[in-house]
Amino acid sequence: MDALVVLIPLMPLIGASVIGIGHLFGAIDGEQSETVTADIASWTVFMSSLLALILLGADLLGKNTGFYNVGQWLSSYTLDIHINFVTGGFNVRLAALFSLLLAIVTHFSVNYMHREAGYHRFFFTLSLFCSAILLLVLSGNTIGTFIGWEVAGLCSYFLIAYAYDRPVASANATRVFITNRIGDAAFLLGSGLSYAWGGGVNWNAINTLAAQMSPGEAAAITLCFSVAAFAKSAQLPFTSWLARAMEGPTPSSAVFYGAVMVHAGVYLIILLRPVFEQAPLVMAIVAIVGLVTAVYAFVVGLTQTDVKSSLIFATSGQLGLMFLECGLGFWQLAEWHLCAHAVVRCYQFLTAPSLMHNMQGHYIETSRRQSSSPARRRHLRRVGDVPPWVYVASLQRFWLDPIIDWALLKPVRGLAHDLSYFDDHIVDRVMGSPAPAIKAISSLAQLEERRIGAHLESDSDKFAQGSGLAGTLTEWTAAVVHWFEDHFVLRGIGRNTVNYGRELGHIANMFEQSVLRPRYLLLFVFITLLVAF
Repeated sequence: MDALVVLIPLMPLIGASVIGIGHLFGAIDGEQSETVTADIASWTVFMSSLLALILLGADLLGKNTGFYNVGQWLSSYTLDIHINFVTGGFNVRLAALFSLLLAIVTHFSVNYMHREAGYHRFFFTLSLFCSAILLLVLSGNTIGTFIGWEVAGLCSYFLIAYAYDRPVASANATRVFITNRIGDAAFLLGSGLSYAWGGGVNWNAINTLAAQMSPGEAAAITLCFSVAAFAKSAQLPFTSWLARAMEGPTPSSAVFYGAVMVHAGVYLIILLRPVFEQAPLVMAIVAIVGLVTAVYAFVVGLTQTDVKSSLIFATSGQLGLMFLECGLGFWQLAEWHLCAHAVVRCYQFLTAPSLMHNMQGHYIETSRRQSSSPARRRHLRRVGDVPPWVYVASLQRFWLDPIIDWALLKPVRGLAHDLSYFDDHIVDRVMGSPAPAIKAISSLAQLEERRIGAHLESDSDKFAQGSGLAGTLTEWTAAVVHWFEDHFVLRGIGRNTVNYGRELGHIANMFEQSVLRPRYLLLFVFITLLVAF
């Protein structure tokens, strides 16, 4: 039964491949092909969910060994990376839950996304995300988990920028993508330290050798993975990206930021439980960050006026409580909290559009009744007791984005400006640079000048001028190359070289235009993802 684990992330990947290739070559396109795309996405995710439930049942019956090795992927000196999966424990339970929620969201999206311009693009990205998140949960080593981690983040970027013609959507998607790269860098650093101090990249090996690590080694590894978890699960100071991610369609918001992906950080902390237990200081940091994030999300959530923003800050607060539970050592409570919250939040996001639709006709009457009730008046008095600065700060979300811009972006821009000034005014003056010689930049151009009788350069043998060491070397190299072309290439071939060059240039332009078509770019991206898997 352990071998079934390979098919769980593979089935959605096959669905994404069929949809992507079919849409690329025009076999799946337009409204008439929506049924084909929906059936492919729905059935592949449903089969993946069914296999995950079967694997969970086998694990509960004690039929699984807990680990399945497909084969070796990479071997270099002492680094040995296998393609392996976890087939028991919390990983399988979470995979079964996530796959079931993904199947529900996929089925919900069939009618919700009907007649949308990017219908096929949406289901391609959603299927690819299903494969990535299941690989993240079931992979037995840091490399496989990181591949799923990255592909899931890429799919998040695509769906936030689903309406890419809107500047706000594309800007928010870019900011979210860049913010999560901080966590990705910390993940890679933690993987490297795990290999250096833990003896391998398999999660099981790292956790087994946790007791042999020194407190400093365990603290360094867990701190790196904690930063990755904070960024992925929108904990302070990375919380602001979660509200920006609401630009995507409602099904993507439900599956990414309500049910599945936003819990990846908590899953990572739970996965490394033995290592975290060797680093009490880092566990304290995790608990403090979770508590502060929960308080922050609660206060900011009180002043939100739209459904999705209210839900997203409620999500951030619940995630903060999960980190608090992990930091305090209540691991089993955190596991149950994660699973229950994923189900409830997914349901709330999916029902948000119908809630808004149903409230349209009753909003005025409901508001009039609530404004006259004693409970409403008491609530207003309680809000009035809050200091005004707290209310203003909550409306501004405690100015988290401007603070981050001031603390990070402004210093980076200043450093870039200083480095550019140093390069222009110091490095270039010391090393020298070749002077522009546009009139004599090409020997073919010189031949054309001689053919039409134009003499734009008084000294045709002087190809370039320069100053400094770099300029002198460039001048000598240019003179040698020019002499060789003039005496052997140009005179040997003749004037037809110009025509040949023009024809080659025309062919090159046609090839470049063909390659730059969106369908070929999408094909290249798809091939890259296949190689990564």
